[in-house]
Amino acid sequence: MKALEKFMQKMKPSADGKFPIAHAVWDGTYTFLFVPGHTNKSGVHIRDSVDLKRTMIIVVMALIPCLLFGMFNVGHQHFLAIGECVAGDDVCGMFWDKFLFGAMKVLPLVIISYGVGLGVEFIFAAINKHAIQEGFLVSGMLIPLIVPVDIPWGMLVVAVIFAVVIGKEVFGGTGMNILNVALVTRAFLFFAYPTKMSGDKVWTDVSLEEGQTLIDGYSGATPLGNAVEGGVNAIPSIMESVIGFIPGSIGETSVIAIAIGAILLLFTGIASWRIMLSTFVGGYVMCLIFNAVAGDNLFMAVPPLHQLAIGGFAFGLVFMATDPVTGTQTNSGKWVYGFIIGFLAILIRVANPAYPEGMMLAILIGNVCAPLIDHVVIQSNIKKRLKRVKTA
Repeated sequence: MKALEKFMQKMKPSADGKFPIAHAVWDGTYTFLFVPGHTNKSGVHIRDSVDLKRTMIIVVMALIPCLLFGMFNVGHQHFLAIGECVAGDDVCGMFWDKFLFGAMKVLPLVIISYGVGLGVEFIFAAINKHAIQEGFLVSGMLIPLIVPVDIPWGMLVVAVIFAVVIGKEVFGGTGMNILNVALVTRAFLFFAYPTKMSGDKVWTDVSLEEGQTLIDGYSGATPLGNAVEGGVNAIPSIMESVIGFIPGSIGETSVIAIAIGAILLLFTGIASWRIMLSTFVGGYVMCLIFNAVAGDNLFMAVPPLHQLAIGGFAFGLVFMATDPVTGTQTNSGKWVYGFIIGFLAILIRVANPAYPEGMMLAILIGNVCAPLIDHVVIQSNIKKRLKRVKTA
């Protein structure tokens, strides 16, 4: 490592040279590989061995189970669609065929996401003459996990550029954005290219080679799409939903893979357990309300745990509602913030027949409300303390 550091130091370009982007790229690479030497020395500052890049890397590590499972599931769903494996049979049959097929479909999306997003950040870093910011390390991994596997590459490029420029850089960069960058990407795709982000044909790769055909009766519908029409009887069992061998966005189908990431984030203290728990409670309460007034509406009658196990609820709860930049900062505010997201996610999902998924919109609404929630909490605390002072 010392030899690598010496090599990096020899390659260091001038920050005031003709090519400022070269220094930005060097600085980003150097601080990614080594702990920066410019730490605070003053006793009034809290010092920690984990800087922002290390925090972001831990979140990326927490996403790896979802990425790997998503790759395998993409291949599994493809071979189900063409009839080369049968639902209910040995899922791990043709394991490497499925995994390699999925990897060939998913990795280009990851490369595009990071390549385009970091490219935009490099340009802004060079223009503004500041260090490359770390926030996109996580957004770059989140974006490919929340889109359909067959999303056209050109659309993804446009969406990532829009999200980084409009969703983050115009507000001042990492730490200043008010909306989750990955969700801005998905929202842009949803509203700009709705046919590529909804329906039954976008969630499973059905590219066919010569001699291959889709099996009779194949639909490609997600459990949420089926639940709208047939309720709980039309979707996989709760165990199948938790395991995740179902159609859906690349990284959102397996609650088990998501839970592994959640454990890492909670163990390291990076994600807020208050937001996770309150989001779950908010969604559960809304499910109970719908169950109580369901009547003949089969979608409303889906049991709470089953409702929360399908769609993007679990993924959004763990990886996006807990975003420390766009979420609330006060402990009391985190309870309110999470509850609003969970409550609205199920409300939008069930009450809006045109969009049987509500986590994206619920989190974006929560992001917008977060500053107000914190303001109310802080003002409430100030009033309580002033009353104590007057009483004393």
